[in-house]
Amino acid sequence: MADRIAITGSLSIHPDEVEESFVRASGPGGQNVNKVSSAVQLRFHLMGSSSLPGPVKTRAARLAGARLTKEGVILITADRFRTQQLNRDDALGRLVGLLAEAAVPPKPRRPTRPTLASKQRRLKSKAERGAVKKLRASRPQMD
Repeated sequence: MADRIAITGSLSIHPDEVEESFVRASGPGGQNVNKVSSAVQLRFHLMGSSSLPGPVKTRAARLAGARLTKEGVILITADRFRTQQLNRDDALGRLVGLLAEAAVPPKPRRPTRPTLASKQRRLKSKAERGAVKKLRASRPQMD
């Protein structure tokens, strides 16, 4: 592995923070699936990582969802491919993608006010809708 795993231009993690274990993959594959441990379980201790700043950890925890354990470890299982190396690359790529998405701070919402024209359009459509409903109202029949 490289010296550091690049997440963004200014953010990277140390390879020692990523732990890989190999398990047997499920699904089709004939006897090969019963003999070869080609699936990868990648573990990254998010809360214990010294490489990531606090806000990135918080956003990553939210993005990880069910892949985050109670101990603060992100668990990614990759078994899409038949070879260990491709599954390793896939799992690492998914981790890097998740952390890269978490590294982008959310755009702050700036409250805006509706324009005069949009207020007038809304009131006009409400008046039209009310008129339609008024026409539908049942009236007593004159015999």
